[in-house]
Amino acid sequence: MLEGAAVTAQPTRDRRALPRVPALRVLEYHLVGYRRTWRAGAFSSFLLPTLTVLGFGLGVGSYIDQGVGGVSYLEWIVGGLLASTALQVAIAESTWPVFGNLQWQKIYFGQRSSPLRVGDILAGHLGFVLFRVLTSVIAFLLVTGVLGALRSPWAVLTVPVAALLALAVAAPTFAYAASVDSDSWLAMLFRFAVIPMTLFAGVFFPVESLPLALRWLAYATPLWHAVDLCRAAVLGVAPYWSVAGHLAYLAVWAAGGWLLARRVLTRRLVV
Repeated sequence: MLEGAAVTAQPTRDRRALPRVPALRVLEYHLVGYRRTWRAGAFSSFLLPTLTVLGFGLGVGSYIDQGVGGVSYLEWIVGGLLASTALQVAIAESTWPVFGNLQWQKIYFGQRSSPLRVGDILAGHLGFVLFRVLTSVIAFLLVTGVLGALRSPWAVLTVPVAALLALAVAAPTFAYAASVDSDSWLAMLFRFAVIPMTLFAGVFFPVESLPLALRWLAYATPLWHAVDLCRAAVLGVAPYWSVAGHLAYLAVWAAGGWLLARRVLTRRLVV
């Protein structure tokens, strides 16, 4: 009878040992790998934005005596650079890594052969992208705080804004990277989408100085909405557009990108 009890108790212990959130196991896999490679990404995610702040904020800003909008150029540019840093880190972590997991290392196929579902694989990898963005943004905030470029304690709100922006651009980028058959298409994404967005979405100069047609193109990008929110938080002023409108627009990008990415990955991974 004791043997029977032992046999019946074993499945219960096994069920409890299963992770309640399987996506956390996928996140753990990426974190373990990152522990060995984090130094290689330190320049692009931390040192490069810091050098940009010093170069543009202090270098170019020294030639702009009147500042922008009544504040120094260094203080004005911080919000935009913070948002663009989140954008670039999110897309960098959602292009070649996703493409490689499908085409080169076949990591996704190995994960799919386990009890993990496509949604678990997608959520875990997006969680790692979010981790990369948040660590970069927090480090960026600390550096700009030391430089005295944060005018308001509301600057801490740039962290959740950056997280929402990361999801808004990473999720559709997952779908794009999973649907192309050559990594040349990933370079084209940076050339024709990321770089123009960074240059013309209000990071380095006010969008209002652009011609009307280009201005509306800037408004359509998710980066501009994050730039407006981050700049308002850093400066302690009201954003150009409504806060609810900004957040809703980014949330729509994130939700739509999630659905599209899950659909594309399901088509690739489920036979």
